[in-house]
Amino acid sequence: MSNLHEFESQVEKLRKKIEELKKMGKHDPAVIEEIEKKFLKKIQEFYENLSAWDRVQIARHPDRPHSIDFIENVFSDFVELHGDRHCGDGKAIITGFAEFEGEPVCIIAQEKGRDTKEKIKRNFGMPVPEDYRKALRVMKLAEKFGRPIVTLVDTPGAFPGIEAEEHGQSEAIARNLFEMAKLKVPVVSIVIGEGGSGGALAVSVANRLLMFENSIYSVISPEGCAAILWQSQDKVKEAAEALKLTAKDLLELGIIDDVIPEPLEGAHKDWDTTFENFKNYLRKHLNELKRFSGEELRKQRYQKFRKIGA
Repeated sequence: MSNLHEFESQVEKLRKKIEELKKMGKHDPAVIEEIEKKFLKKIQEFYENLSAWDRVQIARHPDRPHSIDFIENVFSDFVELHGDRHCGDGKAIITGFAEFEGEPVCIIAQEKGRDTKEKIKRNFGMPVPEDYRKALRVMKLAEKFGRPIVTLVDTPGAFPGIEAEEHGQSEAIARNLFEMAKLKVPVVSIVIGEGGSGGALAVSVANRLLMFENSIYSVISPEGCAAILWQSQDKVKEAAEALKLTAKDLLELGIIDDVIPEPLEGAHKDWDTTFENFKNYLRKHLNELKRFSGEELRKQRYQKFRKIGA
């Protein structure tokens, strides 16, 4: 089954035509080169003008690197920690300690899973209360030992099941918001794919909130918004536009602090460049936050969220 979306298919058709011209060998190489230049320019214009709904599809692309891929390719010596010391060990959030370019850091990462078995194990990236309590326990450990916290956001939202509510889903999310606001170590949150609802916010009360160029961050999914406002899934494109959920929109609104560029056709096209860009921006923001004291970091985080919507 093809993983290409409609807008990607249009680009692939043009690319195939150029390849066919090359194979025919009947055209001057200079002519082919000129066509390729025009093709590249066309792609750049095309991806610069994607709709909000197109970016939603790229953020959810099945070939896009997941949290576990960033952990394996950006960090070293990762040691995973399990359990919330209360009643369980959620699988949608991976927690632990690692090194980033020689510096010890704490990692809190939402993971969707890639194949069917892994998706079921990870609850399709939808955290339950045990996930949030585990994440908070590890963040408190990071604060105790003075380790910067890096959170990777990639979830459609918190799990909406009855069992999650019975185990205190709303309280677990609220507790994370409350406790993260008080942390006295640097917190950098990076939306790598989909940042949905309180499920994302519960691990992104950060000093610096970054988003990849084609990621999304919103109080509700376009599908959920369309269902509530229009009672129709035919309006998902309008909902995506109205939600202002793209990195560009949120940077203009002052909700996020920086946008991490992606390879031309999306992070899924070039993982190596994606990881390198991630490293560069994480390094930059961690270095900037190092000069603040614990109390200054706490106050800065408080002021950051107080200003939203002002």
